[in-house]
Amino acid sequence: MTAFVLVSGPFTGGWVWGEVADRLRDAGAEALPVGLTGMVDGPPGGPETDLETHVADVVRAIDACGASEVVLVGHDYGIHPVLGAADRRPGRVARVVYLDAGMPGDGDAALALAPEGTVERDGFVAPPSGEGWRRWGSLDGIPAEALARLDRLSVPQPARTLTQPLRLAGSPFDRPTTGVLCTANGSGIAMVELLVATGPPAFRVLADPRVGFLELGTGHWPMLSAPGELAGALLRAAADEGHRVAAPEPTRPAHAGTFLLDVAERPREREGRVDLHLPEAEGPRPAVLFVHGGPVPPDARPTPRDSTTLLGYARYVAGLGVVGATLDHRLHDLGDYPRAAEDLAEAVEFVRADPRVDGDRIALWFLSAGGLLSADWLAAPPPWLRTVALSYPVLAPPPSWRAVHPRFRPAGAVAAASPPLVLIRAGLEHEVFAAAVEEFLTAAAKAGAAVDVVDAPLGHHGFETLDHTEDTRAAVVRATRAVLGHLDTATSVG
Repeated sequence: MTAFVLVSGPFTGGWVWGEVADRLRDAGAEALPVGLTGMVDGPPGGPETDLETHVADVVRAIDACGASEVVLVGHDYGIHPVLGAADRRPGRVARVVYLDAGMPGDGDAALALAPEGTVERDGFVAPPSGEGWRRWGSLDGIPAEALARLDRLSVPQPARTLTQPLRLAGSPFDRPTTGVLCTANGSGIAMVELLVATGPPAFRVLADPRVGFLELGTGHWPMLSAPGELAGALLRAAADEGHRVAAPEPTRPAHAGTFLLDVAERPREREGRVDLHLPEAEGPRPAVLFVHGGPVPPDARPTPRDSTTLLGYARYVAGLGVVGATLDHRLHDLGDYPRAAEDLAEAVEFVRADPRVDGDRIALWFLSAGGLLSADWLAAPPPWLRTVALSYPVLAPPPSWRAVHPRFRPAGAVAAASPPLVLIRAGLEHEVFAAAVEEFLTAAAKAGAAVDVVDAPLGHHGFETLDHTEDTRAAVVRATRAVLGHLDTATSVG
């Protein structure tokens, strides 16, 4: 008999698992919803209640279970005490299930994934209510009665459970693991595959054969919106079912591929976080500053400005008579967008101040998740910013990216006064990112902003090193021609 220990997210309690637990028991499994300290159905708690308190609650549930091995299920914040308990009782845990949860490791606090503006008062974080729950995740599929129950039974979360770092002696992935992804909340297998293939190296662990993935077509609280489907997914997870993500080919990591255009190396100068690739041209020249995506771990090598993609773009425009600038900004985590925006603003001023640059003719070219950084420049463009380019951009954070500051929403920032835009749309883009691009284009059209859309129908996210086709080459050439045209250059692009 499989035994499930079920740990809920913030503000809730064991009660939230009621229907799921009943269905698991009907299927012959044991289901043990955990009442965490300070929650409705847990031991009383106060401001002193912290993450270690909740880890101890889960450890006690494991010890009280008669089964020799248990499946630990952590929803949202619940994955933090689940991982802490699994680390302390490794011999008793057969599997860990991440239910629409983040990937915390040793030293990570749950607050990093809380919505911007989450505040503590008198040692507690107040629960949301009604539509306010959307800040914590998609409400897709939750019946009105269940949402009312969520309001009625939610309680303040002890703040120290969110701020105390998780402490682990081993890796969270030292055991069989299943991710149950709620697609209406922005997660999905395609997103995981994208992160494994093109994201920071930390995501490569998701390609371990012991890690499987299941999808639920619902929002962030499937125990309320789809209890039957969730119970079925948990039973499948316990049976080691689920999609396995293939590891990227070790001979072709994205940064080691070649740029899709044949470009010659140009003289390069480095100052702090910025590199300048210089053209063979007289007098001050326009400049294009390329802004990478991320998050990128601080110890990643090569750094973004030494990546094949940014080197390729900077050399390409330098060969066409324009200064190509690249930047290593400090977007190391989803909460780092404000700091990355500061790095970008400093880089812009540095580039404009260089005597070889015409400071009145500047373009900013954002790639991937760097696209969120465009919001500031769309909302209040300076006169010298002649154009903003966006390649396969992330233009709205998926619902699960709660740590992104609400300031970084390009669809809400684009206006008639925004500079001319050049947007390269990848035809094989992840559906969540593609939907945000369409939302952005709708907002731009409504605002009267000028957008030149360049399509690469056969291009993937990061196609410059992945898809060497006439389709993608033509898209880069056309987009570059448009950008240089807005810079008033007479250079022929081909």
